[in-house]
Amino acid sequence: MSNSIQRVAVITGASQGIGAGLVDAYRKLGYAVVATSRSIAPADDAGGVTVQGDIADPATAERVITAGIERFGRIDTLVNNAGIFVAKPFIDYTADDYAAVTGVNLTGFFHLTQLAIGQMLLQGGGHIVNITTSLVDNADANVPSVLASLTKGGLQSATKSLAIEYATRGIRANAVSPGTIRTPMHAEETHQFLADLHPVGRMGEVGDIVDAVVYLENAPFVTGEILHVDGGMSAGH
Repeated sequence: MSNSIQRVAVITGASQGIGAGLVDAYRKLGYAVVATSRSIAPADDAGGVTVQGDIADPATAERVITAGIERFGRIDTLVNNAGIFVAKPFIDYTADDYAAVTGVNLTGFFHLTQLAIGQMLLQGGGHIVNITTSLVDNADANVPSVLASLTKGGLQSATKSLAIEYATRGIRANAVSPGTIRTPMHAEETHQFLADLHPVGRMGEVGDIVDAVVYLENAPFVTGEILHVDGGMSAGH
């Protein structure tokens, strides 16, 4: 790395599923990775550092961005992957459900992205990627999901707003909108039901989402894009 600058990616929800896949992918791209989640194991080596904490807590965002800057000197990409999904009839949501979902999906996004963009402006560029959900665009009577639409829908709109606000300053903002992905979040006995929600008749794999994020990372002319990786859900049923 004598003449080239090592780029740095921050990835939330990084301990399993899509987040863990993203950590591997960015390391393969040669990035140093600052990985964070509530349950992540401590690590610190040439390829990256981990920060344990609840992303809903603004103090976690401070620690994550500080770790990236102190350890590696910059932040080039932030992938807001952490998310909570609670499927309940709307009137059954509790105050705790609301606090948990908005805390991770919105508050976590807000504080971390604000700090990351502050650093990106000092550097002259960067990239924000938000992971949303296809249910934002395509509500499904079988999956009551108002809190997902409220929060991830907010992220989807914010993606376009950020893209336009920072378009002349070298910062891109994009989103990947997944269908249901086979991760430890979904119990085996639900897989057939979840597969049947997609026109292609199967769930997505972690690699499908990782590949989409890597595409966006390597697409300098793409900003404000909501990339649906959802087995056709966004097209219809």
